[in-house]
Amino acid sequence: MLEVVGMYFGYPFVRRAMLVGILIALSSSLLGVSLVLKRFSFIGDGLSHVAFGAMAVATVLDVTNDTAVVLPVTVACAVLLLRTGQNAKLKGDAVIAMISVGALACGYLLLNLFSKSANLSGDVCSTLFGSTAILTLSVFDVWLCMVMSLLVVMIFTVFYHRIFAVTFDETFALATGMKADRYNLLIAVVTASVIVLAMKLVGSLLISALIIFPALSAMRLFRSFRGVILASAVLSVFCAVLGIFLSILVSTPVGATIVCMNIAVFTLCSLLEVCIRR
Repeated sequence: MLEVVGMYFGYPFVRRAMLVGILIALSSSLLGVSLVLKRFSFIGDGLSHVAFGAMAVATVLDVTNDTAVVLPVTVACAVLLLRTGQNAKLKGDAVIAMISVGALACGYLLLNLFSKSANLSGDVCSTLFGSTAILTLSVFDVWLCMVMSLLVVMIFTVFYHRIFAVTFDETFALATGMKADRYNLLIAVVTASVIVLAMKLVGSLLISALIIFPALSAMRLFRSFRGVILASAVLSVFCAVLGIFLSILVSTPVGATIVCMNIAVFTLCSLLEVCIRR
């Protein structure tokens, strides 16, 4: 087994996939804690569908670097979701549902009407489930993931106390004079950026798992905000590394394998929580 793993890691694209997997898992887990506690975790699913629609447009237009199209569109939709979600006539979950379904349907329609690919079903499957996209990462993608991961860690380090206040009691944060809207906007924009990068790891339909499962698993064992964040990061990276290893050894889709590892860890943490309480 070790010889097989060593052989695969002799290829540069496998090493890039592992590095990007670790970075994306770390970034998404940190963002996931705040999103889950704010009951806004479903934004990951909505923005991932928006990213799929934007990627479909980039494919139809034959854009070489689709990130240049997908990233600004997804960030703009994150800002739109945050603004319209505060509208009393249009609730946040309704806006997410509309944008999510609309972007997914329009993207698939565009691909069917204008795509020149000979294997449309395979391309769509790869985009939705990330089956092979992570193995075609470029050096630019790796550097972009490194920059975004560093940015997420810096944001959580510098603005830790403000994010803590906005996450748990936004009303109190506003009462103390804190610009809570700015920090909500910052979280939304960074989340959109990480989601665009994560599409190459697990696909647009499975991104929410990277955001939700590590945070929920950590909450089964820890009660402090700092403890949950640290545990969520460790569990997320562990699941990503183990999932990539298993996908190489068993020849399974990378994204689905990572998500299954997250489900297994969540189940284990839930069982440990029951044992500890007894």
